[in-house]
Amino acid sequence: TEHGVTIYGQEKDVATAAIARMNMILQNYPTAEIKKGQSTLSDPLFLNPDGTLKTFDFVVANPPFSSKNWSNGFIPSSDEYNRFKGFVTPPPKNGDYAFLLHIVRSLKSKGKGAIILPHGVLFRGNAEAQIRENLIRKGYIKGIIGLPANLFYGTGIPACIIILDKENAEGRKGIFMLDASKGFIKDGNKNRLREQDIHKIVDVFNKGLEVPKYARMVPVAEIEEN
Repeated sequence: TEHGVTIYGQEKDVATAAIARMNMILQNYPTAEIKKGQSTLSDPLFLNPDGTLKTFDFVVANPPFSSKNWSNGFIPSSDEYNRFKGFVTPPPKNGDYAFLLHIVRSLKSKGKGAIILPHGVLFRGNAEAQIRENLIRKGYIKGIIGLPANLFYGTGIPACIIILDKENAEGRKGIFMLDASKGFIKDGNKNRLREQDIHKIVDVFNKGLEVPKYARMVPVAEIEEN
């Protein structure tokens, strides 16, 4: 395209899909393919001619937090798109890692992704702990950005952005962790990131700066100990 990018999106909610299409036109991306469908887990709409998942250079997502019915419409243990191959199946009543693994499988060999998930993905046990350990050992997680609580409509729980990067994943020896939970302004009954908060997050992350009590590179060896 004239912008050098091709945009694809899948959204379950009719109104949100319509808003996304409208937004793409207003931002001068009229060729963006925004499809309204069921869950990307049970019915992914962007596929290759051979039926495999289409893969992308970049993926961003804000899936439903801790979905209790993420497996409706398909059988995860025999997933035809092999999204859980090499991992254990996410717990039946918690879909956070199901969406994350869908994104991992949807990235090209040097693809990068960012997904907003509840903080629980960082410390919950059992199957999720096994998936988390496997993701870290594969080097897929480049960084974790902790966000303020009460930031999103519909929930007050704190969330984080998991930054995925397959490029040079096998040589990754640490995860850049950034705690942005203190930088916000009260806006009515919600919290909101200010421009200065966003700028600080982006600048510190991109430069890999070590800032006391805010950000540092945490070696995988230290993560294993904790």
